[in-house]
Amino acid sequence: MKLKDYKKTVSGTPRKSSLCFLVKDHKVLLAMKKRGFGVGKFNGIGGKKDAEETIEDAARREIREEICVTVQNLISVATIDTFFPHNPDWGQRVTVFLVYKWNGKPVETEEMAPRWFNKKAIPFKQMWPDEKYWLPLVLEGKNVEAEFMFGKDESIIDYKISIL
Repeated sequence: MKLKDYKKTVSGTPRKSSLCFLVKDHKVLLAMKKRGFGVGKFNGIGGKKDAEETIEDAARREIREEICVTVQNLISVATIDTFFPHNPDWGQRVTVFLVYKWNGKPVETEEMAPRWFNKKAIPFKQMWPDEKYWLPLVLEGKNVEAEFMFGKDESIIDYKISIL
């Protein structure tokens, strides 16, 4: 099934979540997910938005909880819609932020183990497979809208990317 056909079968609003990448010099902070959805993968820091929060408030809260830093700025750079036909509840609209200013030093928590990577040495094989398509674009300063449909094995079945 193609992405455009699957989207016709989806009703309701996907859950909203944030994903943040701290950037310093030529490095980006990724964190190994230690539990829950995406366990065992490197990713940005973020998570689901609570009902009363804005997506920016959710991003700030998640960063504080997951790596113990306080964000000074959030720059929205992408919106990524994900679809999982085998488990529609996993679908979400992810707002991606780059962060250049924060207070504190990222530390490991029960949720995440942060680690700095050179932008040219990002471990895409240890990440969600969609990130190799859009993360280099946002790190180059581009704004992106994308949609990805995943199979049961977390492979990408179909996708669409637009550079704004």
